[in-house]
Amino acid sequence: MGIFSKPIKSLDDLFMHTLQDMYYAENQIAKNLPTMVQKANDPQLKQGFQTHLTETQNQIKRLDQVFQVLGERPKGVTCQAMDGILAEAKEVMSDVADTDVADAAMLSSAQAVEHYEITRYGTLIALARQLGKTQCVGPLEQNLEEEKATDKKLTALAESRINRKAA
Repeated sequence: MGIFSKPIKSLDDLFMHTLQDMYYAENQIAKNLPTMVQKANDPQLKQGFQTHLTETQNQIKRLDQVFQVLGERPKGVTCQAMDGILAEAKEVMSDVADTDVADAAMLSSAQAVEHYEITRYGTLIALARQLGKTQCVGPLEQNLEEEKATDKKLTALAESRINRKAA
């Protein structure tokens, strides 16, 4: 069984595990974003984190819809990757004294989160299509598009002001 909650014996099992992984990950992100909102010094970064918190809460609702379509109860399984990304973000935030560098560090950590989410939603969409779970694709694609948009906004913010101020 290894690190997985139940043996993965089929593509359907893999889809369900990945869905549960993302459910856990999104809930962990929702728990951690308020701290980033509070610690961000740059007003645009603070607003970006606040906006993404609202988006994350909506993404969780869409995952709830996917579970409902599948006739399953929404449930997460520990996502060691997300736990690691968030633990590293907390560590970096606690180590940086300069507020401008701290903003750059938080933005960098937020992008690591976004990139993980982008890969996992892409995987879920591909698996759903392969398995004929067409009703799951729409909500997953909406989450993916929001993650991509957030990543682009963070990149623009980093390049236009946050990293410059930190330099």
